[in-house]
Amino acid sequence: MNDPNPEPFSDGEASGLLKAYDNQTFLHSPDARTVRVLTEYLEPQARLRRQNVHGTIVFFGSARALPAEEVPPILKSAEEGVRQLGDKQALDTLGKARGAARHSRYYEEAVELARKLTEFYQNQPHPRDRLVVSSGGGPGIMEAANRGARQANGKTVGFCISLPHEQAANRYLRPELSFEFHYFFMRKYWFVYLGRALVIFPGGFGTMDELFEVLTLVQTKKVKKIMPIVLYGSEYWREVVNFEAMVRWGMVGAEDLKLFHRCDTPQEAFDFLREAIPLRGDSGQKARA
Repeated sequence: MNDPNPEPFSDGEASGLLKAYDNQTFLHSPDARTVRVLTEYLEPQARLRRQNVHGTIVFFGSARALPAEEVPPILKSAEEGVRQLGDKQALDTLGKARGAARHSRYYEEAVELARKLTEFYQNQPHPRDRLVVSSGGGPGIMEAANRGARQANGKTVGFCISLPHEQAANRYLRPELSFEFHYFFMRKYWFVYLGRALVIFPGGFGTMDELFEVLTLVQTKKVKKIMPIVLYGSEYWREVVNFEAMVRWGMVGAEDLKLFHRCDTPQEAFDFLREAIPLRGDSGQKARA
């Protein structure tokens, strides 16, 4: 039976109600996932427009590559550990240190290439051709790319991702062009949407994921703009990915191997990209990612 005279709630019990857009419990709930995805599109879009970033040259590569100046003390420490302990852990540490020494050349060459590209493109007469070096915002090759752009006194973008055990954004990024993503697919969207070219240095699973996703988008023409792709470090790429075998097995066509270009020096990569990246006339085309 309905109560014709219900007792009122105590004064203020309904005060302090949250507006939906201020309700943090809701915003972090499964029900608001679509809202969170949308913010990873809208907030970067607004910030990039304010910073006049219309196109990027994307650098991918290993987070483990170290600058040359950091390698000698790491090697020395690892070698000392083997002399003193000689156990499996010490030997593993030494192996990683030697790997870092081998990778350091790619770090230094990424710095040089990013510097040269920034010097060239930031002075282009048309605003949409003033391309900005971007990276995943972390250490290794990502840091090297941002570092080179800063050496040229240019803007540089870092599209970071929240991961367990992942380091924070590298020290060569400014807050206004540093982004922190939760969703991998939204981060990849911004790489491809803004990208006018990609330079892919040796790397692991993450680098391979990024490489093959972009190759698939270009191959299937889901990306309709011209997108030059450089595989930097022929020795690594020829050993790790046998593209020619994929052709022999009939898994890709011979023409698909023209989707990328191998380079081995910063000057070679710079010269290729300067010729391959269309300026102004094609800059209005957008990736449908």
